[in-house]
Amino acid sequence: MDPKQNASFDGHEDVVFVGGEAQGFAGVIAVHNTALGPAAGGCRIWDYDSADDALTDALRLSRGMTYKNAMADLPLGGGKAVIYRINTDRVEAFRSFGAAVEKLGGKYITAEDVGASVADMRAIAGATSHVAGIPKEHGQAGGDPSPMTALGTFVSIKALLGGSVQGRTIAVQGVGNVGFNLCKLLSGEGAKLVVADVNKVNLQRAEAFGVEIAPVDQIHAVSADLFSPCALGAGLNAKTIPELAAPIVCGAANNQLATEADGARLVERGITYAPDYVVNAGGIINVSAEYLGEASDVVEARVRAIAPRLLRVLETAKSENLTPHQAADRIVRDKLAAARKG
Repeated sequence: MDPKQNASFDGHEDVVFVGGEAQGFAGVIAVHNTALGPAAGGCRIWDYDSADDALTDALRLSRGMTYKNAMADLPLGGGKAVIYRINTDRVEAFRSFGAAVEKLGGKYITAEDVGASVADMRAIAGATSHVAGIPKEHGQAGGDPSPMTALGTFVSIKALLGGSVQGRTIAVQGVGNVGFNLCKLLSGEGAKLVVADVNKVNLQRAEAFGVEIAPVDQIHAVSADLFSPCALGAGLNAKTIPELAAPIVCGAANNQLATEADGARLVERGITYAPDYVVNAGGIINVSAEYLGEASDVVEARVRAIAPRLLRVLETAKSENLTPHQAADRIVRDKLAAARKG
């Protein structure tokens, strides 16, 4: 399988297939860009239909991390790992994955992502120091990054709704770790929540917030003040965009636009789209602070700065007649070009 033949290959600096029968797992590590620093991005555990699908996701997600980290002004490049098969003891599998990360010599920093846990990060740490997402002593940044991802999404939603969510209806697609924490924040400030998730356990947890439950295939079409995609990517596409009933889309999912054309489709419908990698940077901000040994109190301030940054991106889009994701991409490309020039 040649990564360069994959349609999602975007000049990636390194793509490594990791694991095998002896290691008891199989996965891909994709390093997209290190112009700003070592490539950082989580390790996603998912049951992909094929190894090629796993590669495609790793390529897309790693590129997204380059843009997310640059937009958040972090000294990090973009990378991502996906594990699509585990057929041995989980601790042993993650320790073997950690050994693969170690072989990259610090080029890639891994962390928790969909399907992974803090316990998995501890196992990885048994084989490499290039990992974040491990609880630290009081006062130090670290641990599960999902609450910070949720906080960044929350402050972005508030900014787009004029500073308050009181009495506003928010449709949340996906109430896993990030979506659950987002619902907790929204509910705490008086929002009305309509949610959907394929996982019944996640829905049961979310019921604590008095949510209304919608079918998974209809949540995007719910009449709401804002639609918040917090599940997997490509949810904004040629089929769903015509069905959207909310005037604003702002969520924590990665790669929400299925294609470049979908950004234009949203504009044509008069729907405000908050570029995903601007909004959902809270987790990687937490990871960066942990890896750099910074104090936890700096993390929240940086995460709350996501909201004004988002508003600036939307202003740029409006003033320069760009779609929001085009405006965000241009800002990042300028940063990367400046970094390459030294």
